[in-house]
Amino acid sequence: MNNIDYLKKYYKGNIDDAIKRLEKGEPVQYIVGNVDFYNVNLIVNKNVLIPRFETEELVSNTINYINKYFDKKVDILDIGTGSGAIAITLSKNTNSNVIATDISKEAIKVAKENASNNGVKVDFINTNLFDNINKKFDIVISNPPYIAKDEEIMDIVYNNEPHLALYADNNGLYYYEEILKNISKILNNKYLIAFEIGESQAKEISNLANKYLKNIKIIVKKDMQQRDRMVFIQNFE
Repeated sequence: MNNIDYLKKYYKGNIDDAIKRLEKGEPVQYIVGNVDFYNVNLIVNKNVLIPRFETEELVSNTINYINKYFDKKVDILDIGTGSGAIAITLSKNTNSNVIATDISKEAIKVAKENASNNGVKVDFINTNLFDNINKKFDIVISNPPYIAKDEEIMDIVYNNEPHLALYADNNGLYYYEEILKNISKILNNKYLIAFEIGESQAKEISNLANKYLKNIKIIVKKDMQQRDRMVFIQNFE
């Protein structure tokens, strides 16, 4: 389905106005105001990233890991939740308690509305990474900002989606290192860390994991386009 057909099917306002917005380079998801993600309908606007297929794959793999390796109700932390896509989907599809954080108050507002609309309980906290969170988790999952500040991206993304959720220092690695160097204090003995990554970052993130964590197994998974897009760091001993 092309974007105009998508608008005609899902947009509830004046279709001519919507097409004009589309022609000016606004993403169709923002015009419609919502998007389907892993069979969950989510409100999206310019305060949050538009969820991608790669993030659905991250969630799907994480659910598989939880079902395979945990036989109890798991505690999950979603860092940088944005629209709440990851947190809400995991809450709906696993036996879990879910906490989700974001530094953006506007994103937290969107995420809370999405959780309410989908009938799930997620504890959303407006904070940086996991500052002031004093509990331990079985699963920590994140799709953090990972685009290098000098990296070129598509105009439709650059001109519309929040830069706070896109760009990171240190060639896009800043938030991975900030998470990994401090994460031990919030991990249970048996844990899984799940990251969405840029396609060229697997080696550097694996090196960071080995620098800050011990007795781990690192698995890099490819997306449907055969690009390295997920890193899973596990300690199931």
